[in-house]
Amino acid sequence: MGRRREGREAAIQFLFARDLQGESKPGEPEDFWSLHSAKTSTRAFAESLIQGVLKNQAQIDAGITKLLENFSFERLAAVDRNVLRVASYELLYCPEVPTPVILNEAIDIAKALSAGESGSFVNGVLDKLAKSLRKPEASSPAPQAS
Repeated sequence: MGRRREGREAAIQFLFARDLQGESKPGEPEDFWSLHSAKTSTRAFAESLIQGVLKNQAQIDAGITKLLENFSFERLAAVDRNVLRVASYELLYCPEVPTPVILNEAIDIAKALSAGESGSFVNGVLDKLAKSLRKPEASSPAPQAS
């Protein structure tokens, strides 16, 4: 597994834990990293994703909420919610990362960390988001989750 994939997974795990625990507390990042060993470059990438999501969380959550059909944001599984947050952050603020890479990584992580139809669900939401945010020539059709 590559550094960026590990970084995305670590960021999602951190945000997931933060969701379940509520507001952050002093020492929270260090507590997380003491339990989750990672190379310096992986940790740096994960921390950039975490800080980006936290800084822009209101906008990211609002964008995801607009795309949900017959479902409320609060009812999303915590893993799915945070997979969507990290991928949305990358779609919004990381134009150097190709859309198919973002979508594939998010779908694969959702399949690995979540349950049931999470891969398909994440695919559907992110495909809509990618089409609304990025020019068609910058993205290709979303992969089909199996």
